[in-house]
Amino acid sequence: MLEIIVLPLLTMVTCKETCAAIIALPKNGFTGKDIVATKIAPKSTIYRFIKNFKERGSILVKKASGHPRKSSKRQDRLLKRIHMRDRSATSAELAQEWQQAGVSASARTVRRRLLEDGLVSRRAGKKPLLSKKNIRNRLIFCRKYSEWTAEDWGKVIFSDEAPFRLFGASGKRLVQRRKGERYHQSCVMPTVKHPDTIHVWGCFSSKGVGSLTILPKNTAMNKEWYQNTLQQQLLPTIQQQFGEEQCIFQHDGALCHKAKVITKWLGDQNVEILGPWPGNSPDLNPIENL
Repeated sequence: MLEIIVLPLLTMVTCKETCAAIIALPKNGFTGKDIVATKIAPKSTIYRFIKNFKERGSILVKKASGHPRKSSKRQDRLLKRIHMRDRSATSAELAQEWQQAGVSASARTVRRRLLEDGLVSRRAGKKPLLSKKNIRNRLIFCRKYSEWTAEDWGKVIFSDEAPFRLFGASGKRLVQRRKGERYHQSCVMPTVKHPDTIHVWGCFSSKGVGSLTILPKNTAMNKEWYQNTLQQQLLPTIQQQFGEEQCIFQHDGALCHKAKVITKWLGDQNVEILGPWPGNSPDLNPIENL
């Protein structure tokens, strides 16, 4: 009789259905030993299901509590405040300071708490350091030109210089390597103490790019080179792109740009200057993207 009842149940595939079948059999007068004999489930599982149903009246398995948390919500908020004071602090340093506040937790626990709050480790972004003077000058500049339209900005020629190293990469280089290949010839980036460098100057406007000026190797831009560059490159670019139409020239506050001889020369050429340009503001110059 028991086999007749159980055989259809053996075709059930889910744990929840198996549990329901085990609970139904005692209601029909079958003992735990009889149910174990059917091998519908392991002996310990059968008795656990029956016991849970008698105690809670449900076949749902109670979720295990897991390892108790080592910190309270209040202590977690304290960790967040400690972390916000210094975003660059390591998990070991945070754990040490947390422990001084009475929380016995490891660096691993600290990382878990930070992850719960959406805080993950990332490389710090880089941006120019702005002094109060820089901030004030940026605000003055932006307010001065806040009413300009796209047509107004289309009359501006933006310019800048940039250095390039001739040997090796200026930034980080990534390679794919196996364990033990850190210093394999194909996986290293050779370095020299004083790599050769070239400086270039360029300009562009909404009408196109100007010619790129390349200074001699290991030559930095000074007022003599700058005046020569403006004479040979800027004036022809203005003539080619704007003709007799009035345009505005942008350059930053580098020392060679602010030299008296350069200011006088630009005035003699009737070149209007955008500015005064705020220091440490490469993000305001679209030539950085070019």
